[in-house]
Amino acid sequence: MIELLVQARKDAGITQAELGKRIGQRQTFVSKFELGERRLDVAEFIAVSRAIGVDPHKVIRAAEANKH
Repeated sequence: MIELLVQARKDAGITQAELGKRIGQRQTFVSKFELGERRLDVAEFIAVSRAIGVDPHKVIRAAEANKH
């Protein structure tokens, strides 16, 4: 799912710093979860998805479809 969020952020032309501002966090927070150094809880995942402009449900469905 994180790979999908990273791609969606890049496709939207949003930098890590901008995403951090949108969710009230620092750029390092974004970097850490994008690199897999930190996990997102459900509330954070939803906030990040919405800040990027993607439907969190669609991200989950796409990630699940990619597993098979």
